[in-house]
Amino acid sequence: MQIKEFTGSIKLVTGLHIGAGNEEVHIGGIDNEVVKDPNGNPYIPGSSLKGKIRSLLELNEGSTNGKPSTKDDYPDSLIPVVFGDLSKNGSITRILFRDSFLSEESKARLQDKSILPTESKSENSINRLKGVADNPRQTERAIPGLIFDFSIALRLFDGDDEEKFCALIKKGFKLLEADALGGSGSRGYGKVALQNVLYDGMPFYG
Repeated sequence: MQIKEFTGSIKLVTGLHIGAGNEEVHIGGIDNEVVKDPNGNPYIPGSSLKGKIRSLLELNEGSTNGKPSTKDDYPDSLIPVVFGDLSKNGSITRILFRDSFLSEESKARLQDKSILPTESKSENSINRLKGVADNPRQTERAIPGLIFDFSIALRLFDGDDEEKFCALIKKGFKLLEADALGGSGSRGYGKVALQNVLYDGMPFYG
C-alpha cells in the first residue's frame, strides 16, 4: 500500500455555515452556531467536505438512490471504491479527509485587523399569504475571505488505477467550487475556491 496526500487551501468566497448542532436556543443569542475548534475558531470538518464532494459526484454521475452509492447497486462506479462502500462486497475506503483548520495567514489577518472570524446574519422566512416575515433567527457564519488548510490522504493498493482516482477527485473539486459547501447554499452561503492544491508535492488543481 502507498499513501499519497492532497494539500491546499479552501478560501471562503461567501460566508460559510457548518452547524455545531446546538441543542438549545439562547434568548438574544445565536440560534445556529458554526462548529468551532477549542480556540473558538471555525473549522471545516473532514466529514462535511467528504460528504459534500461525494454527493455532488454521485448526482453528477447519476449513481445515487438517496443514499451513498455501493458497488452492488452501481458496479461500474469508482465512487464507492474511493469514498467507501457499505455493501457486503465493499472494499477498503481509499480517501481520508482531515479536518481543515484556519490558516496562519487568516489568524494573523484577524488579529491585525481586530476582527472576529464569524458574523451573525439575520434570516427570515416569508408568509406568502400575509406578506410578513415569519420565524426570525440569527445564523452564524464564518466570514468571507477566511482561508482553511486542508489535507486529504489517498491510499493506493495493488491494482488501483491512480490516474482514474485522481481524475475523479479533480472532478469533485470542480463540482464543489461550482456548488456550495455547508448549509444554505441556495441563499448564497458556502461558495468556496480551492487554492494551491498539490498532490504528492506536485501541482494538481487551483
